[in-house]
Order: sequence, then C-alpha cells, then structure tokens
Amino acid sequence: MITADERAAIRESFARLLTDQCSEEDVRRTMETDAGYDPALWQAMANMGILGLIVAPEHGGIGAGPVEIEMVMEEAGARLLAGPLLSSAVLAAGLISASDDADAKARLLPAIASGERKATVAFTGDKGCWTAEGVAVEARGEGDAVRLHGAASFVTAAHVADILLVVASTSGGLAVFEVDAKTSGVGIERLESWDRTQRLARIGFDGVPARPLEGAGEAAIEHALDLARVALAGEQAGAARRIFDITVEYLKTRVQFGRPIGGFQAIKHMAADLLIEVESATSAARAAAQAIEDDAPDRQVLVNLAAFACADAFSEVAATAIQMHGGIAFTWEHPAHLYLRRARADAQLFGSSDLYRERYVAALENAA
Repeated sequence: MITADERAAIRESFARLLTDQCSEEDVRRTMETDAGYDPALWQAMANMGILGLIVAPEHGGIGAGPVEIEMVMEEAGARLLAGPLLSSAVLAAGLISASDDADAKARLLPAIASGERKATVAFTGDKGCWTAEGVAVEARGEGDAVRLHGAASFVTAAHVADILLVVASTSGGLAVFEVDAKTSGVGIERLESWDRTQRLARIGFDGVPARPLEGAGEAAIEHALDLARVALAGEQAGAARRIFDITVEYLKTRVQFGRPIGGFQAIKHMAADLLIEVESATSAARAAAQAIEDDAPDRQVLVNLAAFACADAFSEVAATAIQMHGGIAFTWEHPAHLYLRRARADAQLFGSSDLYRERYVAALENAA
C-alpha cells in the first residue's frame, strides 16, 4: 500500500523530471522524430519507477494502483508527454498483471518496468468502436500452433513496441495473445493523427503464430481498459488545467484599451466557466481511480462518467483557450493548438464520448 507521503513524493519527483526534460521545446522536437518519444526521458522515468508503477514488487515494480496512475498521468498530460507511457506502463502492464499467466508476468513485466522492452495492446478493428463486436482479429488453431488472422487498428505506439498483446476472437470468446512485433506476418502501418505527439498504427496479422496469455479473458481485458480509461481521464484533466493556467496568465498580461483583458466582465465569466470544467474533470478522474482501487459497487458508473466528462472538459477548455488568446493562439509558435490537438485526439482514443454516455446510463440502470 502506497502511503500519502510516498504518493506525494512520486508526484513531485515526476513533475520535476518533466519540468526539466519535457518542456514545450522538448515536446516539439520529440514529436518530429521517427520514434516519437525521448529515449533519455524514457529511461529516467524507468529509473524513477514510473514505468513499473502498477507492476508488482516481485516483478521489479512499485506495486501502486489506479490512484497513483491517475496522479502521474495528470502530470504527463500537463506537459503533453509524448511516448508509450499509456500503452506500455498502463494498458499492457495492466493486462498482463490482470491475467493468471505467471510465466508471462515473470518474463515480461520486469522488462516493461525497467524500460528495456515496450508493449502495447491491439484491441479494436478498423471501425474503432472499442467494443467486443469491433474486434477484427481471429485466433485459429492450426496444427499445434495458434495463428492470428485479421487486423487491429488505432493501436497506440505500435511502431516502437517489442511486445504486442493482441485481443482476438476465439470459439470461447475473447482472448489475449502475445506476439513478438518482429514476427513474420506482422504488418505495422502508421496512421495519420491530428495530434503529432501521438502515434497510432494499423496492424495486420497474416497467419502469425501467437502465444496465449493464460487467464486473460474478458474480465481481465475490461480491467486493463478501465485502467487505461482512468489514466487517459487523468491525462485530460491535467492537460486541461495546464492550458487553463496558461490562458489565465495571458489574460493578466494582455492589455487592450489600457487595461488587462482579464478585467473585462465577459472574459471573467468565460474563465469561471472553464475553471468549473477543470475542477469537475479532476474530481471525476480521481473519483474513478479511487473506485477501481476500492472495487466499489459504483465503479462502472464512475469510470464511464470520467471517460466522457474529462474528454469533453479538455476539448471545451482547449478550444475556448484559443478563443481567449485571440489570433496568437492560431499560430504554430503558440502551445495552445498543441493542447487542442491532444484534446481532439484523446476524445476518440478508447471510444467516443457518446459510447461512454451510453455505458454510463446502462451502469446507472444496473446499479438501481
């Protein structure tokens, strides 16, 4: 169990690291590279324990949980961290940890925690609906081997992944299979993304041999996705707060008609509305993380609420921040558009807000 003091120390250390090595200039430089992440920063995060945050101590991790994941993702979002943190240290590590495969845990988790190897999860197909019906990879038994056929799309950080965890349909339902990214028959095609700090890919599987991840059925998959949803909500909340703070500073210094524009009543009202969005998003993300931590009865209600509320809040704050900045925010040199790009991309990353509104209502009905 992570204590409050330990949690605060992790957050402070990570925030300091990002301040030093993930400035706006660093983000702009990194997003133009082929890798799309900073290897030196990645190793520093590994040394700090961030990559093994939810990995059990016996596998080289810290053994923290959803609350700590949400917390560090707020800091990552604030700095627009580019790289496979969400893919490898949250989604993939969470899926392996939720499985019953002791061998996979011993083989894969230490390397993920140390940063030596990176992993990602291939789930949805070309429809991008992030539901079981959208899985477009099929696992077939062929002789003594299991082979994968089909394609997964919108896979995060696949271009740098060493390990692919592929969700595939079987005669018994959904299952997860481990594939080496360099295996013959694996075709990784980069997809265009409006957010240049993120990398998405489509992966084709042409009879690729795969190793089943034991005990990783639909319950384990959903648990890992819930972790990713809460982590993404934390990123969105942290990024929304950061662009709000940047905007408030601008309102204090930009002078028109002989006074700072932040003094105008209309601007004050807009800023107050944005503050409500920021605080609400932060509360929603943290409540969802705590619900997963406690395995609370209203867990699904809070996770789905955070999924759409944080996405919508970040999009609203980022778009309004550009309006409040005026023409300067439309220029490539200003960071506001980077936050808007991240907001729009994040809003579709694991499913749309409409999907999570529907799931939220269903969860409320089930809880009644």
